[in-house]
Amino acid sequence: MKQVYLDYAATTPVKEEVVKEMLPYYTGVYGNPSSLYTAGLEAKDGLDEARRRVASLINADPKEIFFTSCGTEADNWALEGVADALGDRGRHIITTKIEHHAILHTCEYLEKNGYEITYLDVDEEGFVTPEMLESAIRDDTILVSIMMVNNEIGTIEPIRELAEVAKAHGVLFHTDAVQALGNTPVDVKELGVDLMSVSAHKIYGPKGVGALYMRKGLRISNFMHGGAQESKRRAGTENVAGIVGFGKAAELAEKNLSGHIEHSRAMRDRLLERIESNITGVQLNGPRDNRHPGNLNISFDYIEGEAILLMLDAYGISVSTGSACSSKSLVPSHVLDAIGVPITKMNGTVRFTVGDFTDEEDIDYVADTLIKVVGRLRELSPVTGQEGW
Repeated sequence: MKQVYLDYAATTPVKEEVVKEMLPYYTGVYGNPSSLYTAGLEAKDGLDEARRRVASLINADPKEIFFTSCGTEADNWALEGVADALGDRGRHIITTKIEHHAILHTCEYLEKNGYEITYLDVDEEGFVTPEMLESAIRDDTILVSIMMVNNEIGTIEPIRELAEVAKAHGVLFHTDAVQALGNTPVDVKELGVDLMSVSAHKIYGPKGVGALYMRKGLRISNFMHGGAQESKRRAGTENVAGIVGFGKAAELAEKNLSGHIEHSRAMRDRLLERIESNITGVQLNGPRDNRHPGNLNISFDYIEGEAILLMLDAYGISVSTGSACSSKSLVPSHVLDAIGVPITKMNGTVRFTVGDFTDEEDIDYVADTLIKVVGRLRELSPVTGQEGW
């Protein structure tokens, strides 16, 4: 049976070049990078090179990159670190209703500890406008956190304009760029952000490693306490092999960025054209422009997204009904709810995300199979065409 993976937004396969660069750090170069003898210094050289490569991908200084265990940790560190460091100045934080749960749940935690959170609305395509942010900023606002690319519907937010609003008020700006990295140009200097979260496993690197960009001169409280690793900012012996893999993945992403975007967009648009031309009762969620190049989030009338997912899986096709972090939850998507998608359409939503290893044959196989699956499920549905769906 043909196997087609279309869930690159959940995670990506690790590229061979990345694995090859990581392997020596499990066997030969296994020293602790905090040690002063040769084996430790060799490991530290690997960390330094990886830091340089990740910094280069986002046009940062290597000293502004602090490695973490994942993007979620970077998000937690950014929010809790700012809250702890600036809590005496103010206790108001602004975010949006469509953030990743790594942000939303951290905000819920901060609310329980005396902070006030404003959750900005978005328009029907998932966009936040500078005017929306401007109206929400108060004298006691200490941080704005708005994701660069939405993980469910692919909306690319106007981060530069939003960061300018925050800066005009002397408010720090953080962006979760986990979905943006390697899928759209990311330049921290051009964007004007103070903090940015990124992750390796979304750019064909290993799981278990991420990073927080922290603008030079900015001091926030530490999230991990213990040793003096990461310039005394994040304790714990570094995941050297994983970080080296992140560095290689970042190098490849920078080198191949324009080609990756062009390829992903072509595969995505081919699939969208086949779906819209052959299946009735479909709705694209999120914008057609200013969108993640590999993301399609589509609602199918009269049927359940879970049923589509399971039937496609039986044909060797891997897709998602939403964020991988909440795929086991029966709670409707907070993102689709925020952009006004009715509950009936939410229940019939599938996310397709393509990547570097997706080809035209894969797309045509998925489209042909999807047409059959949707037709069969609608034949079985007792509500097909009924009012209220």
